[in-house]
Amino acid sequence: MLRVTLRTKHQAQRRNFCFAKVINFLLARYQNVCSGSVTAFGYTKVFTPNKKGMQVSENLIELYSNQQTLFGRGSIDQLIPLLAANTQPTLLFCGRSFLNGPAWARLGAALNDQIIGYEIVSHEASPDEIDGWVRRWRGHVDRVVAIGGGSVLDAAKAFSAMMQHPLNTARYLEKVGDTPVQAVTLPLIAIPTTAGTGSEATQNAVVTDQQHIQVKASLRHPVFVPQVAILDPDLLKGAPDSVLATCAIDAFTHLFEAYLSRKGNLFTQQTALNGLRLFFKAWPDLNRDDERGDAAREAMMMASWLGGVCLSTAGLGVIHGIAGELGAIKPFHHGEVCGRLLFPFLDVLAETEHAEQQRLMAQLGQQLLPDDPAPPALALKAWIQQQAIVPFWLDGPTLSATDVDWIVSRANSKNGWISYDAPTLTEMIAAAWRIV
Repeated sequence: MLRVTLRTKHQAQRRNFCFAKVINFLLARYQNVCSGSVTAFGYTKVFTPNKKGMQVSENLIELYSNQQTLFGRGSIDQLIPLLAANTQPTLLFCGRSFLNGPAWARLGAALNDQIIGYEIVSHEASPDEIDGWVRRWRGHVDRVVAIGGGSVLDAAKAFSAMMQHPLNTARYLEKVGDTPVQAVTLPLIAIPTTAGTGSEATQNAVVTDQQHIQVKASLRHPVFVPQVAILDPDLLKGAPDSVLATCAIDAFTHLFEAYLSRKGNLFTQQTALNGLRLFFKAWPDLNRDDERGDAAREAMMMASWLGGVCLSTAGLGVIHGIAGELGAIKPFHHGEVCGRLLFPFLDVLAETEHAEQQRLMAQLGQQLLPDDPAPPALALKAWIQQQAIVPFWLDGPTLSATDVDWIVSRANSKNGWISYDAPTLTEMIAAAWRIV
């Protein structure tokens, strides 16, 4: 197992909330002058003044991504040299599956020498859990490594940010918080072991509280994008079919909803289409133990990263508008939730009369399914279901009518072209789950 005792050779110096090393990796437009106090970190975005009369696109896209990205099979082997090149007190966030896997068996001893402790994450972190980690490690940690699925990465991102903020996590959460986050966080190296959330490339950390305030919301700021991402497709090997499929369908919904977003433009649409092409290449072969399987996992890892980039730039739609509220009250796998909602949404989309939705779907059909005569939304639904390695949308949990009313009263269509009404949202949920 990992050692959990603090080691003196990595002893951290106590610091205030002004970190030169944090400021130095910010993009220039997000940098602020630090006078040595926590109040110095008011988030200041610098815009270049426009010349008089110059027109600026209303859907101007700003790219958020990692400062350094390592991609390729076996790339996790670069973690130890990366840590050793700049020795500092480092905390590891991971899942138990990583500790029981071949990568840990190969690298664990060397990694253990580079960290001062660890936290195991088994579910979406709550504000109370994040606050507990912060109390335990504040003043001892200067860098964080996260190795795991989306829940692990989001927990590490939230921890890294809250280590540099004085108040409890809930005070900064979207939807319920009363205090804006600041442009400070610990440096984070994110290594996904699933291909779905794209959290290694996003500016938000999802936090979930199903017990007290019943909310699933984000801590969000451009500097929360992990400084380094290591994308090793071999880390997907051996995952259960259900995990491979439900995580992959989460990546698909990120790409698909960002593609359809009213905030999007050519940049995000083409980026999303690139990711969707990779998804099509990967989806049928994710669990194969051969060269085709290796190529599929490589493609899906890239699709997931692109999904994270797309959702950070163009936003998401009604699927996540429902899924976020459902996740506040039910411990369902987020990827499965998105996948279940995807199919009724495609049915709704097949009937759309909205001109931009029609244009985008026609373009998507020509790019991905040019020989299918069916309406693009229905062709897409059929292909995904026919090519799936596991029918994750069958059977499954149930919802009560009270659950549905609670979800619908809070759900929204986010950045979709159409704001769907309550009856449509209810029909989508009822098509995805059995209501009892």
